[in-house]
Amino acid sequence: MLVRVLYHDHCFDGAASAAFFSRFIAGAVHPDAEFRYTGMAHGAGQAFRPELFDGDENAIVDFKYSNSPRLTWWFDHHQSAFLSREDAEQYRREASDRKLYDASYKSCTAFIAQVARERFGFTAPDLDDLVEWSLVIDGAQYADARTAVEMGAPAMQLTLVIEAAKGSAIVQKIIGLMQHARLAAIVAEPEIQALFQPLYQRHLDSIGLIRERAEQRDGVVYFDLSDQEVEGYNKFIPYYLFPDSMYTVSVSRSSSRTKISVGSNPWAPVEPTHNLATICERYGGGGHARVGAISLEPGAIEKARAVAAEIVEELQS
Repeated sequence: MLVRVLYHDHCFDGAASAAFFSRFIAGAVHPDAEFRYTGMAHGAGQAFRPELFDGDENAIVDFKYSNSPRLTWWFDHHQSAFLSREDAEQYRREASDRKLYDASYKSCTAFIAQVARERFGFTAPDLDDLVEWSLVIDGAQYADARTAVEMGAPAMQLTLVIEAAKGSAIVQKIIGLMQHARLAAIVAEPEIQALFQPLYQRHLDSIGLIRERAEQRDGVVYFDLSDQEVEGYNKFIPYYLFPDSMYTVSVSRSSSRTKISVGSNPWAPVEPTHNLATICERYGGGGHARVGAISLEPGAIEKARAVAAEIVEELQS
């Protein structure tokens, strides 16, 4: 029994969702399952190629819905969960108890864990720490910006490796380890440490770079890193540097896309009023009410800057 799992790549909650889902399926549904993983990234003109669904069972976790008839499991918690209105309508018509969506959850891992417990009687107490940290990291439930940026906890160190990894191989190794090992033990792996140490130095460098380039006006921090390969910077750095800010808008790039990131300060003195997923959806992106992103074609820097400027103006108003 081959189970193909498509997960949100370079994301702690995406990896944790894939890990918990795999434990759940092996423990409650298919004890003989063999798991293979495919990392998914948001991009311009997003689509699911038919060949992605090559398993006897095919799952998507922490990522957008596919209308493929070969999709058998789906869990997501993003407001922008559907590529089209037609997909959303198909999902509602099908009403499968194995394709589930709830945007009220702070993490997809926690969503999967609750469904597994309530509908299938499956629990994995040894993964409670993984579930709790998925809520902290994906739900931005840190005590303060310093905690989020200084990365003292193993889960946060692992997040740095996951988000900055080149390719998907190391993320998929971490998914395998997450199914049975404690987070501290995973971080202590020599291979993980060899990746973490230079990434942490780059993280420290990115704090200085953002400090140098960012400017705040009317509660909105804006910066442009499109001439740097730093797409995976820690999204809480702006609030660490500008604790009184309300929102952040930035432009960055990678080999696969040009990205506009939009976020809100979890520790803002006043509750943010803009729904950032809704704003990003107007430009083909999406996310959550408090954080979102837009992916454009590689090299579309001027277009990204123009979109970012429009969003900055809207948030400043």
